[in-house]
Amino acid sequence: MVVAAAVTLFTRRARARLDVVRAARPAHRTDDPARRARRELSDVFGQRKLFQKALPGAMHASIFWGFLILLPTIVEAMLAVVDPAWTLPYLGHAAWFAFLQDVFATLVVLGVGVAFYIRKVQRPDRFRGSHMQEADRILLMILGIVTTLLLWNATRISLGYADHPNAMPVANLLSNLFAGGRRTEVAERILVWAHLLLVLGFLTYLPRSKHLHILTAAPNVYLAKNAPRGYLEPLRIDIESADADVRLGAAVATDLSRKQVLDLYSCTECGRCQEVCPAWATGKPLSPKLLIMALRDQVVAEAPAILAAAGGGVVELQPLVPNAVTDEVVWDCVTCGACVRECPVDIEHVDTIVDLRRNLVMAESRFPPEAAAMLRGVENSENPWGQPAAARTEWASGLDGLRVLQPGDPPPEVLFWVGCAGAFDERAKTTTRSIARLLTAAGVDFAILGPRERCTGDPARRMGHEYLFQMLAEQNVQTLNGAGVRTIVASCAHCFNTLANEYPDYGGRYEVLHHTELLARLVRDGGLRATASASGSVTYHDACYLGRHNGRFDAPRDVIAAAGAAAVEMPRNRERSFCCGAGGARMWMEESGDARINDMRFAEAEATGAGTVAVACPYCFVMLDDAAKAKGSSVRVADVATLLAESALPEPPPEPH
Repeated sequence: MVVAAAVTLFTRRARARLDVVRAARPAHRTDDPARRARRELSDVFGQRKLFQKALPGAMHASIFWGFLILLPTIVEAMLAVVDPAWTLPYLGHAAWFAFLQDVFATLVVLGVGVAFYIRKVQRPDRFRGSHMQEADRILLMILGIVTTLLLWNATRISLGYADHPNAMPVANLLSNLFAGGRRTEVAERILVWAHLLLVLGFLTYLPRSKHLHILTAAPNVYLAKNAPRGYLEPLRIDIESADADVRLGAAVATDLSRKQVLDLYSCTECGRCQEVCPAWATGKPLSPKLLIMALRDQVVAEAPAILAAAGGGVVELQPLVPNAVTDEVVWDCVTCGACVRECPVDIEHVDTIVDLRRNLVMAESRFPPEAAAMLRGVENSENPWGQPAAARTEWASGLDGLRVLQPGDPPPEVLFWVGCAGAFDERAKTTTRSIARLLTAAGVDFAILGPRERCTGDPARRMGHEYLFQMLAEQNVQTLNGAGVRTIVASCAHCFNTLANEYPDYGGRYEVLHHTELLARLVRDGGLRATASASGSVTYHDACYLGRHNGRFDAPRDVIAAAGAAAVEMPRNRERSFCCGAGGARMWMEESGDARINDMRFAEAEATGAGTVAVACPYCFVMLDDAAKAKGSSVRVADVATLLAESALPEPPPEPH
């Protein structure tokens, strides 16, 4: 009866959560099931992402693996409740299972001890805002489950029920606490019932606790994106046929997808995302963890209304912004993806934030006022700087042999996608000229689109104006396909990410290279060779949209090495690089908080003692150079292409005025 009641209660509570997931929009994540299965093995069963932190990883793995191994003991306890001599067929008589049971029960006890040490002694800041009392309650329940198991096994050894007492060293040692006889028989009954009741209590508590991730983490990891982290799924907005049901981002809980709802249920409140968030680190309201927790609380509170709406009822749901999270929280995100990389259960914070932005921008026209000029520039002039298309080639003044691709011209081997920053920002123009000169010197057949090039739409999309991005993407793809372009090299990490990962959704399938990849290849093949070494030491800043989002870490470093520079790494580098603060259209918005993100990153670079900070993205160039100037630092900021050009080419032609 007790078991039946517990299972019934668990089923009812779990189904209530599952029904909310089912009521959400479908998440079309069925591509490459083999890759998804491999991710399950590595991230769920192998605990790969948890081991990014050694001690917490070992702690969690001990508890997780312990519970997997100990699952059969629940059935064993149920049998023993009826008759103390009963046990599992085969497993109950196997010495190896007795050994595993003993070892992993002990590991769980040790894991719980480490968990309490981390929470009560170390007390890392990443737990700020987490439900610590609930975590303590769950840890005590887990400790009770495995402690009663070990003591129960000890009484079984004392009473002679265990087949292989020597295979259970810990329980065998504990059996010395029991002398056999009637008192041990009573203790065995108390312990087996205590063990079973704790297991059943944990089972019924699970669906309403943050430990629901035990059930949701595996499907959530399976449904994670197979595409690079920088990829955003399109909305496909058709204004001409739009009706009242058109979805413009996430306004209320029913706008969330099944993956997004699973994200909310899967959050363990571990705070790893919060710990690496640039916004949180600089004193801003955004914490990826607290954002997910707040959205989860609203979804849980509105569950009856969500189910009623799914059944065709007319209900009024509260807006997610500002009811769950404030506008400021939504706009603080730089979309760097550090939170997503750290999350052990593959929560996609950035995608949800962008979905919230989409509704604010497209449905409510609600966004930071300083970003309005950027959106107007992209909409009216097809670039965030609001410059005329004819000015897109002014950077090339004085460069000989540069081909501007005209309609009907034969396609080049490589199209150089200059990008808006590379064409209009004075500092980024230096990088653009360096790349063009290097490609010319290496004999690469390349051309630019010139006035026909438009913004890729990245800043508009990351800000939430999906429809504007869609228009630009369709127009650019039409131009590129009409020109017969097959290979593109981009100097902007954001253009690179958009062209490579997001334009295929609109029919634009090209081989897209970042300029550092092409330059590294040319150096490797002998097309470029340094004749002088760069002076001083260089530290390289990994751009989020090149490195963490797309896994391009080595090519920029290869170019720096080819320039003969002495490289020194910052403490946070490669996949754990700290953002420059420009992503997510933040370059066009004012920054609040205790500090500026670019200032914090530049201070880290300056602390290495390097004379030059090398970058591979114009956004990073602008942000870090601004930080250097604000501090009055003598440290130089330069693109890796400029460093290579200075080492491999003769004196450059004069800069255009």
